[in-house]
Amino acid sequence: ISEFLSEKDLEDISLTIRDIEKKTSGEIRVCLKRKRGYLEKEFSPREIALKEFTALNMHQTNDRTGVLFFVLFDENKFEIIADEGINSKISEDVWNLFSDEIIKHFRDKKYCAGIKNVLVKIGEYLISEFPANKENINELPDDVIIKP
Repeated sequence: ISEFLSEKDLEDISLTIRDIEKKTSGEIRVCLKRKRGYLEKEFSPREIALKEFTALNMHQTNDRTGVLFFVLFDENKFEIIADEGINSKISEDVWNLFSDEIIKHFRDKKYCAGIKNVLVKIGEYLISEFPANKENINELPDDVIIKP
């Protein structure tokens, strides 16, 4: 992953997640993978991302407000997986706009900027639709997950 994102980039992405989550009950994770595993060859990137979403227990947040941003670098593919609480409030058109923006950044090899940009956009919707409550427990870690 180091040819796409530096250690500082990964730290900046984690800080972006942390800053967003202070203002929302939503939970965001970023999972990066260089290439498919041997047993994943027959699965689509979306199916792989859904598997990661479940493995990370993102479907178990209190209000079903987990969002996973998943990248498969070698295939130039990404997926945004949102739990049912979020999908009930954010339309498919909005997700498509996010996708268009990330594609532009990735095409220019601006991976960190692209990821942070899409996280901020997602965060704006989460803050608007799912503002932080008094407790605002951080249900999931904010670190970037790097899969082999």
